Amino acid sequence: MMDIAAKFRNIARRVTDDEAQISFCWSEIEQAYRLPARHYHNMSHIEKMLVLLEEVREACTDPVALELAIFYHDIVYEAQRQDNEVQSAAIAVARLKELGFKHTDKVAALILATQKHEESEDMDTNYLLDIDLSILGMEWPLYREYAEQVREQYRIYPDEIYNPGRVQVLKHFLNLPRIFKTDYYFHKLEEQARQNLSNEIALLT
Repeated sequence: MMDIAAKFRNIARRVTDDEAQISFCWSEIEQAYRLPARHYHNMSHIEKMLVLLEEVREACTDPVALELAIFYHDIVYEAQRQDNEVQSAAIAVARLKELGFKHTDKVAALILATQKHEESEDMDTNYLLDIDLSILGMEWPLYREYAEQVREQYRIYPDEIYNPGRVQVLKHFLNLPRIFKTDYYFHKLEEQARQNLSNEIALLT
């Protein structure tokens, strides 16, 4: 288990000794990801992403920006909103500037990239996107649990609305030449991801 609170605090202490501000920022993050409606986009998701980042850390040019993007990328997540990523990026920039981080543009760009999950010329962005979608390529029992958690987050929609919309999203990923942008995650997760997506489509149709 990773102590993600300690990780955030240690990153913040590189730029400030204001423990009160660090505590405020961490509390805001923790409260957001522990909201009852967060069945998947919760603290467990953040921890798993941070663990996966360690696997490719040496291949990244700015791992600290990636860590900060992971902490903030879903700080706003509401099923009915279309601007979760924009709002999350705005909060990230505001809080990181308050802490004393000078280069917040990259963190914001990383977060905004999770909106469309399109391949980027920036490899750090591609690593973040692959890590964010890594659940797609996990063993089927873990994937099915993820799919059930996502369904719970969108419980406000009945099956006749949710199922076709979810299938459309799944088919979008299947129609991509590659789901995973980096060679590392492509070779590690692509085949299982395609099988999982096909399995979920079969369950929904």
